Amino acid sequence: MFRAPFSWVLCGRFHTIAAFYANGMLLTASIGCATSNTATSSERWAIALHGGAGTIEKNSPPETIAAYERSLQIALQVGRDVLAKKGTALDACTAVVRTLEEDPGFNAGVGAAFTADGTHELDACIMDGSTLACGAVAGVTTVKSPVMLARLVMTKTRFVLLSGAGAELFATQMGVARVPNSSFDTEKRRQMLEDWRKEQAAKASASISSSTTNALSYGTVGCVALDVSGNLAAATSTGGLTGKRWGRIGDAPIVGAGTYANNATCAVSCTGTGEQFMRHVVAKSVSDRMELAGHSLDHSARHLVFKTLKPDDGGLIAIDRVGNISMVFNGEGMFRGCANSAGRFEIAIWDEFLTSRPQ
Repeated sequence: MFRAPFSWVLCGRFHTIAAFYANGMLLTASIGCATSNTATSSERWAIALHGGAGTIEKNSPPETIAAYERSLQIALQVGRDVLAKKGTALDACTAVVRTLEEDPGFNAGVGAAFTADGTHELDACIMDGSTLACGAVAGVTTVKSPVMLARLVMTKTRFVLLSGAGAELFATQMGVARVPNSSFDTEKRRQMLEDWRKEQAAKASASISSSTTNALSYGTVGCVALDVSGNLAAATSTGGLTGKRWGRIGDAPIVGAGTYANNATCAVSCTGTGEQFMRHVVAKSVSDRMELAGHSLDHSARHLVFKTLKPDDGGLIAIDRVGNISMVFNGEGMFRGCANSAGRFEIAIWDEFLTSRPQ
Protein backbone atom coordinates (compact mmCIF):
# COMPACT_ATOMS: atom_id res chain seq x y z
CA MET A 1 0.00 0.00 0.00
CA PHE A 2 1.38 3.39 -1.01
CA ARG A 3 1.87 5.85 1.85
CA ALA A 4 2.11 9.58 1.34
CA PRO A 5 4.86 11.55 3.05
CA PHE A 6 3.75 13.81 5.87
CA SER A 7 2.83 17.38 5.01
CA TRP A 8 0.87 20.15 6.65
CA VAL A 9 -2.30 21.12 4.85
CA LEU A 10 -4.27 24.31 4.96
CA CYS A 11 -8.01 23.92 5.38
CA GLY A 12 -10.96 26.01 4.43
CA ARG A 13 -13.91 25.74 2.11
CA PHE A 14 -12.32 22.77 0.44
CA HIS A 15 -10.99 20.10 2.74
CA THR A 16 -7.41 20.08 1.48
CA ILE A 17 -5.12 21.97 -0.82
CA ALA A 18 -3.11 18.89 -1.72
CA ALA A 19 -4.44 15.66 -3.18
CA PHE A 20 -3.09 13.11 -5.59
CA TYR A 21 -3.89 9.69 -6.94
CA ALA A 22 -1.83 6.60 -6.18
CA ASN A 23 -2.69 2.99 -6.97
CA GLY A 24 -6.15 4.07 -8.01
CA MET A 25 -6.95 5.74 -4.69
CA LEU A 26 -7.09 9.41 -3.78
CA LEU A 27 -4.74 10.18 -0.90
CA THR A 28 -4.43 13.40 1.06
CA ALA A 29 -1.94 14.19 3.79
CA SER A 30 -3.14 15.74 7.03
CA ILE A 31 -2.99 15.41 10.80
CA GLY A 32 -6.26 17.24 11.29
CA CYS A 33 -8.41 19.21 8.94
CA ALA A 34 -11.45 21.43 9.37
CA THR A 35 -13.76 21.10 6.41
CA SER A 36 -16.93 22.84 5.44
CA ASN A 37 -20.02 20.91 4.43
CA THR A 38 -21.30 22.67 1.34
CA ALA A 39 -24.81 21.16 1.28
CA THR A 40 -27.71 23.48 2.01
CA SER A 41 -28.63 23.83 5.67
CA SER A 42 -31.79 21.75 5.22
CA GLU A 43 -29.71 18.84 3.87
CA ARG A 44 -26.47 19.26 5.76
CA TRP A 45 -25.13 16.44 7.91
CA ALA A 46 -21.66 15.37 8.96
CA ILE A 47 -20.05 12.64 11.02
CA ALA A 48 -16.65 11.71 12.38
CA LEU A 49 -15.44 8.70 14.33
CA HIS A 50 -12.29 7.50 16.03
CA GLY A 51 -10.99 4.14 17.15
CA GLY A 52 -8.35 5.38 19.56
CA ALA A 53 -5.15 7.37 19.47
CA GLY A 54 -2.88 4.36 20.03
CA THR A 55 -2.28 2.85 16.59
CA ILE A 56 -0.58 -0.07 14.90
CA GLU A 57 2.91 0.29 13.40
CA LYS A 58 3.21 1.55 9.84
CA ASN A 59 5.20 -1.57 8.97
CA SER A 60 2.41 -3.85 10.18
CA PRO A 61 1.40 -6.66 7.79
CA PRO A 62 -0.73 -5.34 4.92
CA GLU A 63 -3.60 -7.60 5.93
CA THR A 64 -3.61 -6.05 9.43
CA ILE A 65 -3.71 -2.54 8.02
CA ALA A 66 -6.45 -3.52 5.57
CA ALA A 67 -8.52 -5.07 8.37
CA TYR A 68 -8.45 -1.86 10.42
CA GLU A 69 -9.27 0.27 7.42
CA ARG A 70 -12.17 -2.02 6.60
CA SER A 71 -13.46 -1.87 10.19
CA LEU A 72 -13.38 1.92 10.16
CA GLN A 73 -15.07 1.96 6.77
CA ILE A 74 -17.90 -0.30 7.98
CA ALA A 75 -18.52 1.79 11.09
CA LEU A 76 -18.46 5.04 9.15
CA GLN A 77 -20.89 3.65 6.60
CA VAL A 78 -23.26 2.68 9.43
CA GLY A 79 -23.32 6.27 10.70
CA ARG A 80 -23.46 7.74 7.24
CA ASP A 81 -26.53 5.68 6.39
CA VAL A 82 -28.37 6.86 9.51
CA LEU A 83 -27.74 10.52 8.73
CA ALA A 84 -28.35 10.23 4.97
CA LYS A 85 -31.78 8.82 5.77
CA LYS A 86 -32.45 11.85 8.00
CA GLY A 87 -31.88 9.96 11.22
CA THR A 88 -30.77 11.76 14.36
CA ALA A 89 -27.23 12.53 15.42
CA LEU A 90 -27.88 10.56 18.61
CA ASP A 91 -28.88 7.48 16.64
CA ALA A 92 -25.87 7.82 14.34
CA CYS A 93 -23.43 8.11 17.24
CA THR A 94 -25.04 5.20 19.06
CA ALA A 95 -24.94 2.99 15.98
CA VAL A 96 -21.31 3.79 15.17
CA VAL A 97 -20.03 3.29 18.70
CA ARG A 98 -22.01 0.10 19.10
CA THR A 99 -20.46 -1.20 15.87
CA LEU A 100 -16.97 -0.41 17.15
CA GLU A 101 -17.75 -2.01 20.52
CA GLU A 102 -18.43 -5.26 18.67
CA ASP A 103 -15.14 -5.10 16.74
CA PRO A 104 -12.29 -6.94 18.55
CA GLY A 105 -9.70 -4.67 16.98
CA PHE A 106 -10.57 -1.74 19.24
CA ASN A 107 -10.43 -1.14 22.98
CA ALA A 108 -14.16 -1.06 23.71
CA GLY A 109 -16.59 -3.90 24.29
CA VAL A 110 -15.06 -7.00 22.68
CA GLY A 111 -11.33 -6.31 22.71
CA ALA A 112 -11.40 -4.29 25.93
CA ALA A 113 -8.20 -3.93 27.91
CA PHE A 114 -7.55 -6.25 30.83
CA THR A 115 -7.33 -4.86 34.36
CA ALA A 116 -4.46 -5.90 36.64
CA ASP A 117 -6.76 -8.67 37.94
CA GLY A 118 -7.34 -10.04 34.44
CA THR A 119 -10.93 -8.80 34.05
CA HIS A 120 -12.64 -6.04 32.09
CA GLU A 121 -14.30 -2.83 33.28
CA LEU A 122 -16.08 -0.81 30.61
CA ASP A 123 -17.07 2.86 30.44
CA ALA A 124 -19.23 4.88 28.04
CA CYS A 125 -20.95 8.23 27.62
CA ILE A 126 -23.42 9.87 25.24
CA MET A 127 -24.60 13.48 25.02
CA ASP A 128 -27.38 15.29 23.16
CA GLY A 129 -26.29 18.73 21.98
CA SER A 130 -29.85 19.97 21.56
CA THR A 131 -30.74 19.64 25.25
CA LEU A 132 -27.41 18.97 27.01
CA ALA A 133 -28.96 15.73 28.22
CA CYS A 134 -26.32 13.11 28.84
CA GLY A 135 -25.81 9.66 30.29
CA ALA A 136 -22.78 7.62 31.26
CA VAL A 137 -21.75 4.35 32.85
CA ALA A 138 -18.44 3.34 34.40
CA GLY A 139 -16.94 0.07 35.52
CA VAL A 140 -19.60 -2.19 34.01
CA THR A 141 -18.52 -5.80 33.56
CA THR A 142 -21.33 -7.74 31.86
CA VAL A 143 -23.07 -5.17 29.65
CA LYS A 144 -22.66 -6.10 26.00
CA SER A 145 -23.01 -2.51 24.75
CA PRO A 146 -22.01 0.12 27.33
CA VAL A 147 -23.05 2.97 25.01
CA MET A 148 -26.59 1.58 24.86
CA LEU A 149 -26.74 1.50 28.64
CA ALA A 150 -25.36 5.05 28.81
CA ARG A 151 -28.16 6.18 26.52
CA LEU A 152 -30.72 4.56 28.83
CA VAL A 153 -29.20 6.43 31.77
CA MET A 154 -29.79 9.61 29.78
CA THR A 155 -33.36 8.81 28.76
CA LYS A 156 -34.70 6.73 31.65
CA THR A 157 -33.20 8.37 34.76
CA ARG A 158 -32.62 11.84 36.16
CA PHE A 159 -28.94 11.02 36.67
CA VAL A 160 -25.88 11.40 34.46
CA LEU A 161 -23.38 8.76 35.61
CA LEU A 162 -23.94 5.31 37.09
CA SER A 163 -21.04 3.05 38.08
CA GLY A 164 -20.14 -0.46 39.12
CA ALA A 165 -22.76 -2.63 40.81
CA GLY A 166 -25.39 0.10 40.57
CA ALA A 167 -24.96 0.38 36.82
CA GLU A 168 -25.18 -3.41 36.54
CA LEU A 169 -28.44 -3.41 38.54
CA PHE A 170 -29.83 -0.68 36.31
CA ALA A 171 -28.88 -2.80 33.28
CA THR A 172 -30.84 -5.71 34.74
CA GLN A 173 -33.89 -3.53 35.29
CA MET A 174 -33.67 -2.17 31.75
CA GLY A 175 -33.34 -5.67 30.28
CA VAL A 176 -30.25 -4.84 28.22
CA ALA A 177 -28.13 -7.60 26.67
CA ARG A 178 -25.64 -9.16 29.08
CA VAL A 179 -22.61 -11.36 28.45
CA PRO A 180 -19.98 -13.10 30.58
CA ASN A 181 -17.00 -10.85 31.34
CA SER A 182 -14.79 -13.32 29.48
CA SER A 183 -16.63 -12.57 26.24
CA PHE A 184 -14.63 -9.33 26.02
CA ASP A 185 -11.33 -11.30 25.98
CA THR A 186 -9.03 -11.24 22.98
CA GLU A 187 -5.60 -12.80 22.67
CA LYS A 188 -4.05 -9.50 21.66
CA ARG A 189 -5.24 -7.80 24.84
CA ARG A 190 -4.24 -10.79 26.95
CA GLN A 191 -0.71 -10.60 25.57
CA MET A 192 -0.64 -6.90 26.38
CA LEU A 193 -1.58 -7.72 29.95
CA GLU A 194 1.22 -10.27 30.15
CA ASP A 195 3.68 -7.73 28.74
CA TRP A 196 2.47 -5.21 31.31
CA ARG A 197 2.93 -7.71 34.15
CA LYS A 198 6.46 -8.51 33.01
CA GLU A 199 7.23 -4.80 32.82
CA GLN A 200 5.92 -4.25 36.33
CA ALA A 201 8.02 -7.14 37.65
CA ALA A 202 11.11 -5.79 35.92
CA LYS A 203 10.50 -2.30 37.29
CA ALA A 204 10.04 -3.67 40.80
CA SER A 205 13.24 -5.70 40.72
CA ALA A 206 15.36 -3.04 39.06
CA SER A 207 13.69 0.05 40.55
CA ILE A 208 12.87 1.28 37.06
CA SER A 209 10.56 4.27 37.00
CA SER A 210 9.99 4.63 33.27
CA SER A 211 7.28 2.81 31.36
CA THR A 212 7.55 1.05 28.02
CA THR A 213 3.92 0.01 27.81
CA ASN A 214 2.71 -0.03 24.21
CA ALA A 215 0.42 2.86 23.24
CA LEU A 216 -2.28 0.32 22.46
CA SER A 217 -2.51 -0.46 26.18
CA TYR A 218 -5.10 2.30 26.24
CA GLY A 219 -7.69 3.31 23.68
CA THR A 220 -11.21 4.47 23.08
CA VAL A 221 -13.84 4.58 20.36
CA GLY A 222 -16.05 7.55 19.71
CA CYS A 223 -18.33 9.35 17.30
CA VAL A 224 -19.62 12.90 16.78
CA ALA A 225 -22.40 13.84 14.40
CA LEU A 226 -24.53 16.67 13.03
CA ASP A 227 -27.95 15.71 11.65
CA VAL A 228 -30.19 17.41 9.11
CA SER A 229 -32.19 19.04 11.91
CA GLY A 230 -29.04 20.86 13.03
CA ASN A 231 -28.59 18.80 16.19
CA LEU A 232 -25.20 17.65 17.45
CA ALA A 233 -24.35 14.57 19.49
CA ALA A 234 -21.27 12.80 20.82
CA ALA A 235 -20.62 9.32 22.18
CA THR A 236 -17.53 7.59 23.56
CA SER A 237 -16.85 4.07 24.82
CA THR A 238 -13.72 2.43 26.22
CA GLY A 239 -12.29 -0.72 27.72
CA GLY A 240 -9.95 1.36 29.83
CA LEU A 241 -6.25 0.99 30.50
CA THR A 242 -4.25 -2.23 30.52
CA GLY A 243 -3.33 -3.11 34.09
CA LYS A 244 -5.64 -0.56 35.70
CA ARG A 245 -6.42 -1.03 39.39
CA TRP A 246 -8.80 0.14 42.11
CA GLY A 247 -11.72 0.86 39.81
CA ARG A 248 -9.82 3.52 37.88
CA ILE A 249 -12.03 5.54 35.53
CA GLY A 250 -10.72 7.62 32.65
CA ASP A 251 -12.14 10.56 30.74
CA ALA A 252 -14.48 8.71 28.37
CA PRO A 253 -17.56 8.67 30.68
CA ILE A 254 -16.83 12.10 32.17
CA VAL A 255 -18.99 14.77 30.55
CA GLY A 256 -16.80 17.71 29.54
CA ALA A 257 -13.56 15.77 29.78
CA GLY A 258 -13.81 13.04 27.14
CA THR A 259 -17.27 13.68 25.72
CA TYR A 260 -19.30 16.84 25.09
CA ALA A 261 -21.99 18.16 22.73
CA ASN A 262 -23.73 21.52 22.55
CA ASN A 263 -25.73 22.75 19.56
CA ALA A 264 -24.41 26.26 20.18
CA THR A 265 -20.84 25.20 19.45
CA CYS A 266 -19.68 21.65 18.74
CA ALA A 267 -19.61 17.95 19.58
CA VAL A 268 -16.35 16.36 20.79
CA SER A 269 -15.08 12.85 21.56
CA CYS A 270 -11.56 12.39 22.95
CA THR A 271 -9.04 9.56 23.13
CA GLY A 272 -5.72 9.13 24.89
CA THR A 273 -4.33 9.49 28.39
CA GLY A 274 -7.59 9.95 30.28
CA GLU A 275 -6.13 11.70 33.31
CA GLN A 276 -4.79 14.50 31.11
CA PHE A 277 -8.12 15.00 29.40
CA MET A 278 -9.82 15.18 32.79
CA ARG A 279 -7.29 17.64 34.24
CA HIS A 280 -7.81 20.01 31.34
CA VAL A 281 -11.53 19.32 30.76
CA VAL A 282 -10.58 19.03 27.10
CA ALA A 283 -13.92 18.34 25.41
CA LYS A 284 -15.72 21.25 27.09
CA SER A 285 -12.69 23.51 26.64
CA VAL A 286 -12.95 23.13 22.86
CA SER A 287 -16.53 24.38 23.10
CA ASP A 288 -15.58 27.17 25.50
CA ARG A 289 -12.88 28.51 23.21
CA MET A 290 -15.40 28.68 20.40
CA GLU A 291 -18.08 30.34 22.51
CA LEU A 292 -16.02 32.68 24.66
CA ALA A 293 -13.03 33.48 22.46
CA GLY A 294 -14.76 33.25 19.10
CA HIS A 295 -12.23 30.79 17.73
CA SER A 296 -13.01 28.31 14.97
CA LEU A 297 -13.51 24.62 15.68
CA ASP A 298 -10.17 23.58 14.25
CA HIS A 299 -8.26 26.38 15.98
CA SER A 300 -9.85 25.44 19.29
CA ALA A 301 -9.18 21.73 18.85
CA ARG A 302 -5.56 22.30 17.84
CA HIS A 303 -4.94 24.60 20.79
CA LEU A 304 -6.09 21.92 23.23
CA VAL A 305 -4.24 19.06 21.54
CA PHE A 306 -0.98 20.80 20.69
CA LYS A 307 -0.66 23.52 23.33
CA THR A 308 -2.52 22.24 26.37
CA LEU A 309 -1.85 18.51 26.18
CA LYS A 310 1.61 16.97 26.06
CA PRO A 311 3.01 15.05 23.06
CA ASP A 312 1.53 11.54 22.81
CA ASP A 313 -1.35 12.39 25.18
CA GLY A 314 -3.84 11.62 22.41
CA GLY A 315 -6.32 13.43 20.23
CA LEU A 316 -9.96 14.21 19.50
CA ILE A 317 -12.61 14.40 16.84
CA ALA A 318 -15.09 17.26 16.67
CA ILE A 319 -17.89 18.72 14.52
CA ASP A 320 -19.34 22.20 14.79
CA ARG A 321 -22.91 23.36 14.24
CA VAL A 322 -22.40 24.02 10.52
CA GLY A 323 -20.65 20.74 9.75
CA ASN A 324 -16.96 21.63 9.93
CA ILE A 325 -14.90 18.62 10.99
CA SER A 326 -11.66 18.54 12.98
CA MET A 327 -9.63 15.41 13.73
CA VAL A 328 -6.35 16.16 15.50
CA PHE A 329 -3.83 14.14 17.50
CA ASN A 330 -0.34 14.67 18.89
CA GLY A 331 1.10 11.18 18.55
CA GLU A 332 1.97 8.86 15.69
CA GLY A 333 -1.61 8.31 14.64
CA MET A 334 -5.28 7.95 15.45
CA PHE A 335 -7.77 5.53 13.91
CA ARG A 336 -10.38 7.85 12.41
CA GLY A 337 -12.81 8.61 9.62
CA CYS A 338 -15.36 11.19 8.53
CA ALA A 339 -18.14 11.72 6.03
CA ASN A 340 -20.62 14.43 5.13
CA SER A 341 -23.53 15.29 2.87
CA ALA A 342 -21.19 16.96 0.39
CA GLY A 343 -19.75 13.56 -0.52
CA ARG A 344 -16.70 13.35 1.72
CA PHE A 345 -15.88 9.82 2.95
CA GLU A 346 -12.40 9.34 4.39
CA ILE A 347 -10.60 6.82 6.55
CA ALA A 348 -7.17 7.29 8.15
CA ILE A 349 -4.77 5.67 10.59
CA TRP A 350 -1.62 7.77 10.44
CA ASP A 351 -0.99 11.05 8.60
CA GLU A 352 -2.57 9.94 5.35
CA PHE A 353 -6.20 9.60 4.38
CA LEU A 354 -7.53 6.73 2.32
CA THR A 355 -10.47 8.33 0.52
CA SER A 356 -13.22 6.30 -1.11
CA ARG A 357 -16.85 6.52 -2.05
CA PRO A 358 -19.23 4.29 -0.08
CA GLN A 359 -20.19 1.10 -1.86
